[in-house]
Amino acid sequence: MTTAVISKLSTGHVGLNVTELGRSLGFYRDTLGFELLGEGKEEGRRYAFLGQDGALVLTLWEQAEGAFAPAAAGLHHLAFSAGTVEEVRAYEERLRALGVDFAYEGVVAHGEGAASGGIFFHDPDGTRLEISVPTGAEGAPAPSGTAPTCGFF
Repeated sequence: MTTAVISKLSTGHVGLNVTELGRSLGFYRDTLGFELLGEGKEEGRRYAFLGQDGALVLTLWEQAEGAFAPAAAGLHHLAFSAGTVEEVRAYEERLRALGVDFAYEGVVAHGEGAASGGIFFHDPDGTRLEISVPTGAEGAPAPSGTAPTCGFF
């Protein structure tokens, strides 16, 4: 019996259940800049593959019957990484102009004294989203004190 070499895993893509594919597709494409790579339009089997530079990042599945439930097991939140805190602030400005619901006011730190941080907001179905950076949030407020800002609703 041969033993296969096991490499490190990385996230391939994330699949989200949504209530209305068109609405969610518009949100992720128009507000966050994802490109539509492919979609299924068959009634009862609607989905969209979204990506960046041709690489799959997110799949939306129209099969949810209700809004995101923070207390249910499963997805807690979906985090995206930006290059600089200025990019995070640019996304914040774009999202605010579009009336997106935010969890906190402005850029917040991941914890008291942390250099990392970002913005926290919700998609049309209430799924909590994050755009953050590893540095640049020094001095930003930490809404949850020493607990991870991204950890508690």
